[in-house]
Amino acid sequence: MSTSTGNDANASQLTRTRVLMVCMGNICRSPTAEAVLRHRVARAGLAAQVEIDSAGTHAWHTRNPPDERSIAHAARRGYDLTGLRARRIESADFERFDLLLAMDADNLAHLRETAPAEAHHRLRLLMTFAPQLSLREVPDPYYGGSAGFERVLDLIESACDGLVEHLRSVNGTPGNSR
Repeated sequence: MSTSTGNDANASQLTRTRVLMVCMGNICRSPTAEAVLRHRVARAGLAAQVEIDSAGTHAWHTRNPPDERSIAHAARRGYDLTGLRARRIESADFERFDLLLAMDADNLAHLRETAPAEAHHRLRLLMTFAPQLSLREVPDPYYGGSAGFERVLDLIESACDGLVEHLRSVNGTPGNSR
């Protein structure tokens, strides 16, 4: 984990954790996860300690906004995806981020193939933070209907709640994330 170097005395003592959400095109699952985690982290009082971004393993949608269906379903739950733009993961991301969280096994495999060996310990599936669900992956809703986007939000919200608890323990911040 990285240490912040702000001018404020308290900020300079904070542990700053950088989290990258990763899916294939960076227009459905990973921007949704980015927005949900931002919301959960802010609510937990960890916004100054956690940097969040998202990326795709492929460059098909670079600079495009998230899928309109992702935007609409997320907005119904209070998450704003409108300012996000798709980007492809870069080699510098493996050094910059403390956790690179893939939405599924295929994207995790791609990260493992791309990342230097010293970064492999930072690569995980997002759903490892929701062990109570006994699911490994967030399914891709792109070719499905409305229910798929709602399911993605349900899974991501559960995983982000667990991730916030993990971040709280890493950053040493007490309190309740609910």
